[in-house]
Amino acid sequence: MTRDQQPSYPLIHLHRVEKVFETPAGQFTALHPIDLDVDAGEFVAVMGASGSGKSTLINMITGIDRPTSGEVWVAGTPIHTLGEGKLAAWRGRNAGIVFQFFQLLPMLSVVENVMLPMDFCGVYPAGERRGRALDLLRQFDVQSQADKLPAELSGGQQQRAAIARALATGAPLLVADEPTGNLDSKTAAHVMDLFEALVDGGKTIVMVTHDPALARRARRLVTLADGAIVDPAIATFDG
Repeated sequence: MTRDQQPSYPLIHLHRVEKVFETPAGQFTALHPIDLDVDAGEFVAVMGASGSGKSTLINMITGIDRPTSGEVWVAGTPIHTLGEGKLAAWRGRNAGIVFQFFQLLPMLSVVENVMLPMDFCGVYPAGERRGRALDLLRQFDVQSQADKLPAELSGGQQQRAAIARALATGAPLLVADEPTGNLDSKTAAHVMDLFEALVDGGKTIVMVTHDPALARRARRLVTLADGAIVDPAIATFDG
């Protein structure tokens, strides 16, 4: 999706979203009722101390977890209303996820890992999936590692392969949870270069990070504290 094709409504719309967990010690409110809109084509960084609700927030956005109350709309779909089967199918087509620890399946080759979301979601003809996966790996300069197992790659190569996998279905949204947390500074900067190029191409990215320097490379900052968005809710970075 290019910038001139972006929808008029926010790609992400959270309305009064609250998440309460039941624990042996009683109820724990991970997210107090929050409102948040993210437009298509934005690059948003999410920061906050440990336990502030960052991972819970992105789990709401991706449908990995459900709100206790409130509404979560992503790409025009009220995902808080979907059953598990429909939610998994929706996620595969609409939200690519990049994890801190890569989460590549160790017994599949790198190219098979990238093909997996296409196989699961049934997108692209079966005979074209390997070629698309190789094209994505080529974009991230890891095509030479395509037929190796993930353990044979460096951390930076694994993370680039994980980003390629997250883009495999053509989802409009990329959500990244501490994607540079296990990378050296040079490789982390390269991953951020890739993210900026994706945003320039029209992708929407929501990224959790603990690193202020990396957060400043996003276009917007959302800061969480004790399960709430800090006031002012949104800081905009120049440039």
